Amino acid sequence: MTKRAWWLVGLNLLLPGSAQLVAGNRRLGRVGVATTLVLWLAVVVAVVVGAANREALLSLATNTLALVVLQIVLAVYVIVWVVLTLDALRLTRLIRVAPRTRPAVAAVAIVAMVAVAGVAGYGSASAGSARAAISHIFVGSKFAAPVNGRYNILLLGGDAGPDRLGLRPDSTSVASVDAATGATTIIGIPRNTEQVRFVSGSPLWGPFPNGYDCGDQCLIDYLYTYGEQHPELYPKAAAEGSSPGIEAMRDATEGMLGLTVQYYAIIDMQGFADLVDALGGVTVDVPADLAYGPITAKKPYGVFKAGVQHFSGYAALWYSRSRFDGKDYDRMARQRQVEIAIVRQFQPAIILTKFQEIAKAGSQVVKSDIPSGLLAHLVVLAEKGRKLPVTQLELVPPDFIPAHPDYQSITRAVALATAPSPTAAPTP
Repeated sequence: MTKRAWWLVGLNLLLPGSAQLVAGNRRLGRVGVATTLVLWLAVVVAVVVGAANREALLSLATNTLALVVLQIVLAVYVIVWVVLTLDALRLTRLIRVAPRTRPAVAAVAIVAMVAVAGVAGYGSASAGSARAAISHIFVGSKFAAPVNGRYNILLLGGDAGPDRLGLRPDSTSVASVDAATGATTIIGIPRNTEQVRFVSGSPLWGPFPNGYDCGDQCLIDYLYTYGEQHPELYPKAAAEGSSPGIEAMRDATEGMLGLTVQYYAIIDMQGFADLVDALGGVTVDVPADLAYGPITAKKPYGVFKAGVQHFSGYAALWYSRSRFDGKDYDRMARQRQVEIAIVRQFQPAIILTKFQEIAKAGSQVVKSDIPSGLLAHLVVLAEKGRKLPVTQLELVPPDFIPAHPDYQSITRAVALATAPSPTAAPTP
């Protein structure tokens, strides 16, 4: 009976349901074997498809309907596995097994049950988290083709502080991604840029044909508030997963840079800390000691020491945003440094182990009009781009003067920075 018990437990581990076919309820056994074989077949198909066409597999992984199916299948398998394991343990008739062996037989069966059920349960929960995050973050429905071989994505870091009327994008940049290689150029736009012009046909061209002029310090980041206060300018924005404020910023960046901006992504800077914490922090090489705090502080809150530092979300946010005894342009450089560091550290192992935390944080602080159906293609591009150096173009002094922008020089510099490089090749 001891040998019989070990055989039944072993059969249940190797092929769930086979123990019932040998010594129990054969109908239950057939259900268990069929369920297991279907799951194994699905895994094999996923591996083969992933090896042959990674984008096709990612398309399924980012499809909300497919994620619902996966979530249900894994949840059902957890139930089937628990039932089969407990029934296999019953079939061993532990009372007739050698007394010294009983605990070992029971322990192996229960540990295996908990381990497999835990993995499948985590997979089901992760599929649910992914589905919820994708549905919440990627709200767009329109597919836009690359323009001149590039996807241009407006990146806004918003702050709706208590001393402000609505949200103001303190961080504005455009990520221009080569649609073939994934090579990325990040163009930083100072928040104090004035006299922003708009392309002909923009709803803002009518009120501001000679550029944004509101009478006193008409900075580019004020345009978000202006758009929100004049929703009639962009009546279709909400239906298309955007907002009047975002569309005003999009029109401003297009007119300023001479690029077509297909998509946007906005992140709540106060929630940015949660996202960094979900990633396990971010490692940054601080070039020099930095006293940090708000611009209104009489003394700093603290000092970031020069050298390699591993920042928590709170520290990363202060490092990115501090203006104590510093300039906006210094802050822009730090923000770009943190952005690139996060991209570099966004490794698959981190995503797998912290997936639910990342998905939860992301769904709370990020929103984009990128359609979920385009995610697979962009993920593949991002993987390619991670192997290439990121080009940076900061429109700051002394080359560019935000208070008196020279748009001919700006568009020329943008065209040069986003031109495909014939020598670009992935680094080892």
